[in-house]
Amino acid sequence: MKKFIFLICCLFLLPHFLTAQTITSPDGNFQMVFRLNEEGTPTYSLTYKGKTVIQESRLGFLIKSGYAFDHNFMITDSQIRESDTIWKPVLGEYREIRDHHNELFIALKQEQTDWLLNLRFRLFNDGLGFRYEFPIQSGLRHFVIEEEETEFRLTGDHLAFWQPADYDTNEYELSTSKLSEVKDLREVVCSEPLAAQSPTERLAVQTPLLMKTKDGLYIHLHEASLVNYAGMHLNLDDSQFILSSHLTPDRNGDRGYIQTNSTSPWRTIIVSDDARDILASTLILNLNEPCKIEDPSWIKPCKYVGVWWEYFTGGPSTWAYTDYQDIRIGETDYSQLKCNGHHGANTQHVKDYIDFAAKHGFDAVLVEGWNEGWEDNWAYHKEVIYSWTRAYPDFDVEELHRYAQSKNVKLIMHHETTSAVTEYERRMHEAFQFMKDNGYDAVKTGYVGPIIPRSEYHDGQWMVNHYNRVAETAAQYQIMVDSHEAVRPTGYSRTYPNWIAQESARGTEFESFRGNHPDHTTILPFTRLKGGPMDYTPGIFEGDLSVYGGKTAKVSTTLAKQLALYVTMYSPLQMAADLKENYEKYPDAFQFIKDVALDWDNSYFLEAEPGDYITIARKAKGKDEWFVGAITDEKARTANIDLSFLPAGKRYVATIYADGRNASWNKNPKSYTIRSRKVTSKTRLQVALAPGGGAAISIRPVK
Repeated sequence: MKKFIFLICCLFLLPHFLTAQTITSPDGNFQMVFRLNEEGTPTYSLTYKGKTVIQESRLGFLIKSGYAFDHNFMITDSQIRESDTIWKPVLGEYREIRDHHNELFIALKQEQTDWLLNLRFRLFNDGLGFRYEFPIQSGLRHFVIEEEETEFRLTGDHLAFWQPADYDTNEYELSTSKLSEVKDLREVVCSEPLAAQSPTERLAVQTPLLMKTKDGLYIHLHEASLVNYAGMHLNLDDSQFILSSHLTPDRNGDRGYIQTNSTSPWRTIIVSDDARDILASTLILNLNEPCKIEDPSWIKPCKYVGVWWEYFTGGPSTWAYTDYQDIRIGETDYSQLKCNGHHGANTQHVKDYIDFAAKHGFDAVLVEGWNEGWEDNWAYHKEVIYSWTRAYPDFDVEELHRYAQSKNVKLIMHHETTSAVTEYERRMHEAFQFMKDNGYDAVKTGYVGPIIPRSEYHDGQWMVNHYNRVAETAAQYQIMVDSHEAVRPTGYSRTYPNWIAQESARGTEFESFRGNHPDHTTILPFTRLKGGPMDYTPGIFEGDLSVYGGKTAKVSTTLAKQLALYVTMYSPLQMAADLKENYEKYPDAFQFIKDVALDWDNSYFLEAEPGDYITIARKAKGKDEWFVGAITDEKARTANIDLSFLPAGKRYVATIYADGRNASWNKNPKSYTIRSRKVTSKTRLQVALAPGGGAAISIRPVK
C-alpha cells in the first residue's frame, strides 16, 4: 500500500520535476538552470565557476492590450544538444572562429489559451545566449508587444560602465559608477547640451552594458542578431538590482509587430573573471546567421583619408556650396548660385586628397558635402533635404571618377539623410546605381536628427528593418556600408559583411565639440565594439583646434595614443582622419598609420582593465607581421608587453612609437619617440604611457 501511494505521488509530482532543466558550458565553468516557477512562469539562472551571475529571473511578454503572455505555461517538449563547428569570417579579428556550445530547447504552451512559445538557450565557454521563438500556430498569427519582460536579476550593487538609454542616439559620454548611483548621474548626463530629447524612462541604460562585481566577475549584457525587432534598453530597479528589458517603442507606444514563425534577437550574457576574456569573446558573432552573400570576395578592408575633419575644426570649410538658404531640392538651379568660397568638396581639393592617398598607399578618399542640399541642413524640421545623385557645380563626378581610377584610388560616397528615411528608401536603388556608374563601392550613410516619419525612433523596429535593408540592398550592388547614427550593432556584420563598420557611439568628431574623456577609448572595446567594428576615425595629430582660428577644443589623447587606436579599436575600415597637412608635418609618426593592417589572422589580449588600460596585439592576415596597441586613461602607467605570441626561434624588428618623456594629453600631446629594437618570442617590453597616452608597435621579421 505504501509503495502504491509513493508511486501515485511520484506520478503527480513528475511534471513539476520535469520543469527544471540544466545545461553546462563545454568547459564546465557555466551552469544554466531553466524552470517553470509556481505560477508557470519561465525562469532561468546562471552561475560561473560556482558564483551566481544571474539569480532566478523571469521571462515572457506583455501583449497589447494588457495580456500577460508570461505565466501558466506547461512544457510540451525539451531537447539538449551539443554543437562544435568552425567558421571563417570574411573580415575580422580572427581568421577562424570556433562555435562550441550546448543548447537547451524548451517548447511551452500557455494552458488557458493554448498559445505556443519556444525558448532556445545556448551556453558557450564565454557566456549565455537565449531567445524567444514564435512558432506557427492556429490560435495566434500575429500580435503587438506591449513589453518584453526579460529579467537579469543581479547579485549586488555592481560597478557599471554605462550610457543612458535614448531611443535616438548612442552618442553619450560613457559613465562609470555603481548601479545605485546611476539614477542621479543619469540626470546630469542627460542634461548635457548635445543630449537627444526622446522620452526614455529615467532609470534606463543602454546596452551593451559592462559591469564588474565586488568579487571580480565581469558581466557584459547585450543582444545578438537584431532583425525585425526593436532595440533593447535596460530598466534598472536600483533597490533590488534587477535589470529588465525595455524595447524601443514607436511613438504610439507599440514595441514590436510580430508574426509567428519568427524569433526575437538573442539576449547575451558574457562573463569572465578576466577582463581580457570579455574583449576576446566571439559569442555575439556566433549567435548571428552565417554570411548570406554568396560570393563576398569583393568585400575588402579599406584605409581612407577624406574631406571631413576640416568641417569640424572651426576652420573655413563648409559642407554647403552656398550661403543661400531658400533651397528647393529638384527645383533650384545651383549653377545660378554663387559659391560661398569655402565649400570643401570641390574638384581640385578632392584631387589633392586623391594625390595624397595615392602617394601614401591609401585605398580611398571620403568626400562629404559633394551633393545638393546642405544649405538647409536643419535636421529637426525638414523632410527632404538632399539629392543623392546630383552634385554641386564645383564637384565634377565624372572627372573625379576618371582621376581617382588613374591613381588606383577609390572614392567613398556620402549619403546623409538627416533621417528623411522614407525618401531615402524610395531613392536608394537610384542612388546605389549612381554609385556603381561612377566607380564608388562604399558609402557612408548618416541619420542625424529625429526620424521622419516622425512616429519612429532610431532604435525602433521600423528603423532596425531599414538599416538592415540598406545593407542587404547595398550587397546587391556590391557596395560596402559604413552607417552613422544607426542603432548599435549586434553582430549582423557576420551575416552581411558588406556592413563593414558603424559609428553608433561617441566617436572622434566629439573631440571637436567638447572632447571625450581620456578613459573613453579604454571602455568602448568592452562595450560598443562587442557588437561589431566601429568607424571611430582616429589619427588626429594636431589636437589643439584653436590653431585653426575657430574652436578651442583639445583632443583628449596624445599623438602616440592616436596611433595605438588603430589596433585597440578594431575595424576593417580605418580613417586617417586629420588634415593631410598635419601628416606631412610628422611623416615618421604617420608611417605607422600607413603600415598598420586592417584584417587579422589572430588577436592577443595582453592586458586589460575597463576604464583604465588596454594592450592588444594582432597578427596581420596572411603576413608575418604583428601590430600592438597600448592605451591608458588619464593616469600614466607602464605597459608590460609579452611577445610570446611570436613564433619561437625567429627574430624580428619592433618599431616602437611611444609617448615622449614629458608627454601628456592636455599639456604636451605631440611629444613622441620612435625607436627600433630586435625582439623574439622571449622578449618582454616595458613601455611608458603618458597621461591620456599610448604606444603603437609594428613587428616585422629581421631582413
